[in-house]
Amino acid sequence: MSALPALPVTVVRFNLVDPAPTPDALSARYRAAVEMAAFADDRGLTMIQTEEHHATTNGWMPSPLTFAGAVFGATRRIGVTVSALITPLHDPLRLAEDLASLDLLSGGRLVTVAGIGYRPEEYAAHGRDWQGRGALQDEVLGTLLSAWTGEPFRYRGRTVQVTPRPYTRPHPLLLIGGSSRAAARRAARLGLPFFPSARLPGLEAYYHQQRAAFGTEGWVMQPPERTCLLHVAEDPDRTWAEYGGHLLYEARTYASWQSTGIRSAVCSSAQDTAALREEGVYRVVTPDECLRLAREAGAQGSLILHPLCGGMPVDEGWRSLHLFAERVLPRLQG
Repeated sequence: MSALPALPVTVVRFNLVDPAPTPDALSARYRAAVEMAAFADDRGLTMIQTEEHHATTNGWMPSPLTFAGAVFGATRRIGVTVSALITPLHDPLRLAEDLASLDLLSGGRLVTVAGIGYRPEEYAAHGRDWQGRGALQDEVLGTLLSAWTGEPFRYRGRTVQVTPRPYTRPHPLLLIGGSSRAAARRAARLGLPFFPSARLPGLEAYYHQQRAAFGTEGWVMQPPERTCLLHVAEDPDRTWAEYGGHLLYEARTYASWQSTGIRSAVCSSAQDTAALREEGVYRVVTPDECLRLAREAGAQGSLILHPLCGGMPVDEGWRSLHLFAERVLPRLQG
């Protein structure tokens, strides 16, 4: 009997954006996302991905750790990646406790990518010093690593101790995200893995050079050359016509945050849905096309489903997930 083909990582992304949010609509969207996570868990998908942003008018996920806790309570196997958590905006000791608690609750299913952020508005909203963000990042990361030992340590001139210890030893999976040499150097110095925000082989080489200089261990989780966010539909033409505006809304919002020097695996310059479709960053694919993408990606690749993208109606998001689970996944699994 021939071996089954190795499967790509299967990811369901949620940021719960809604262009015109109301409390009722956002509440329904949050509940649907948790139900979708449980659905993905039951069918053997790999990962739920979420993120952190502030100072928006569209509900873009501000509290990914709260959301992760809800997902862990509704699931048994699937992981949650927070990519990225803007760690300088958090109180270091409280963050150590929160991440340890989530690691215990999930039995080690939490992955945190620590980002420094790229929007001064987010720092202003939280009363943090944008110019001092590097020092804030150093403090919070050093505090997490010290706190998770469970031993007393010095913090801001006093001795503190954080308990309980996390489930994962020596600590929950923590990667440093970013597209700068400073981020790569910080990861190397702390002996933490590095997650570039785009495919940057030169930065990966720099990280390993720095790691050798610091005498630390580590590895790089390099994004693919091209990151695609997928929506599965029977009739892509019709779906683009009816729902393409939601994809465009997210693409244009995210692009408006990308200042000079910021590199991201998800990058669009489209001004209308026709251009967005042509770019291929946001893709609406049939089950057969999705299967082909999965086979091309193989075990080293990933499929990122984005069922609620840009305020996509919940019912349409469910249609996409069901098509993937019923028409793609069984054929991938043989």
